[in-house]
Amino acid sequence: MSFSVVTKDELARIIPNKDCCRLAELAALVKMDGSMEISGNQRLGLNIVTESAGVARKILTLIKVFFAPNTQVIVRRKARLKKNNIYQVKVSSEPGIKDILVRLGMLDQNGQLNEKIKSDLITRSCCKKAYLRGAFLGGGSVNNPEGEYHLEIITNKERHALDIANVMRKFDLSAKVSTRKNWYVVYLKESEQIITCLNIMGAHTALLDFENARIYKDMRNQVNRLVNCETANLNKTVDAAVRQLESIKLIDGIVGLGKLPEGLRATAELRLKNPDVSLRELGDLLQPKAGKSCVNHRMRKLEKIADRLRGGEKPEYQ
Repeated sequence: MSFSVVTKDELARIIPNKDCCRLAELAALVKMDGSMEISGNQRLGLNIVTESAGVARKILTLIKVFFAPNTQVIVRRKARLKKNNIYQVKVSSEPGIKDILVRLGMLDQNGQLNEKIKSDLITRSCCKKAYLRGAFLGGGSVNNPEGEYHLEIITNKERHALDIANVMRKFDLSAKVSTRKNWYVVYLKESEQIITCLNIMGAHTALLDFENARIYKDMRNQVNRLVNCETANLNKTVDAAVRQLESIKLIDGIVGLGKLPEGLRATAELRLKNPDVSLRELGDLLQPKAGKSCVNHRMRKLEKIADRLRGGEKPEYQ
C-alpha cells in the first residue's frame, strides 16, 4: 500500500471524543465527497462516495451518531483501470434531510448551496483539526517521504479550497492553493510543514514513519554530498598531479632538472618518485619539510618554466 493509503487508514480509525469535532469531521467528509439528489417528489437525498472502506464506515458511524436517518451503504466495483470497490453511503430522502444538510454546511439557511465552510463548525481549535482530518480523508494525499515532499487536498470549489488553506494557516502551516484542470489544490511542500499537518490530523504512526524516512533520506543525501565532494577533490588532485608530472618531464627532457634551483629540483624529483601523493604529503617528504602552500608555489613555478619551454622561450628559474 502507498504511504497515502496507510495514512488514511490510520485517520479513518480515529473517532473524536467530542460531538463538536465529530460534526466538523463529518461536515468535511460530506463537503468533499458528498452530493445531493432530488427525487421525483422534490425531496432531497444525500450521497457520499469514497474508495476507502474505512472512510465509508466512519461516515456511516458519524451520521448515525447525529442524525440516525434511513442510511445504507452500496458497494460497487470500478469498471475501468484499477478495479477497486466504490462505497456509496446513501441517506434516503426524508423530510428532515434539509436540516441535516444545513447543519453540515452543504446548504445555507435559505436552502442555497454553500461553498464555504460553515463558521459554526470550526470555532474551536479541536474542531479545526477534525475538519482538516475529514478534508484529507475526503480528498487528500501525501507522497512517500522517500521521494518528493508533498501533501495536498483537492476540491472542486475554489471557495472551499481557500477556506481549507485558511484553516491550515491557523496552525502556522503555509498552505498554498493552485488549480489543476477543474480542481483546486491546497498543498504543502516542506517536510516540517507536512509533519506538523500529520500531527494536527492525528496521524501519529504515519508521522513517525515519515520522520524516520526523512532522517534516512537526509543522511543518505549528506553521505552522497560528502562522497561527491571527496570525489571532486580527488579528481582535482589527480589532474593537478598529472599536469605537474608532464611539466617536470618536459623540463627534464629539454634542459634537465639539474639546471633548476635546489628547492625546485628537490620538489620536482620527489614528484617524479611520488606521483600519487598530495601536496601536503609531498612537503612532509622534503628535507627540510615544507608546507602545502610552499610546495604549491614551487609547482606553479615549474609549470611556468614548462610553459615558457613549450613556447620556445628561455626559462626563468627565479
